[in-house]
Amino acid sequence: MTVQNIDKTVSRKQRLQEKQRRQLAVVDTVDKAEIKVRKAETELAVAVAEAVQVFGDEQSASEGLDMPTETIRHFLGMAEAEREAADAEKEAGKEANTPDGA
Repeated sequence: MTVQNIDKTVSRKQRLQEKQRRQLAVVDTVDKAEIKVRKAETELAVAVAEAVQVFGDEQSASEGLDMPTETIRHFLGMAEAEREAADAEKEAGKEANTPDGA
């Protein structure tokens, strides 16, 4: 009877480990997909910002891209945030390479 109990415990433990392994694998897959989505959104935001420049204004870009003006503004905000983050990163890099007192 003790042997049966140990077998059941091991079996439960193995089932739980397998379930956790699958859950972690799914979480990892979702995390990777989210990173890809953020990258794609950033690329789209930059493309929309360029389209606004090419078309001349938000309304013309909206019509040319067949995209609502609100969506254009959303992506313009994202592109601006991306530019600011890149500028801050460049500035931090310059400060790291500048000797103190210069």
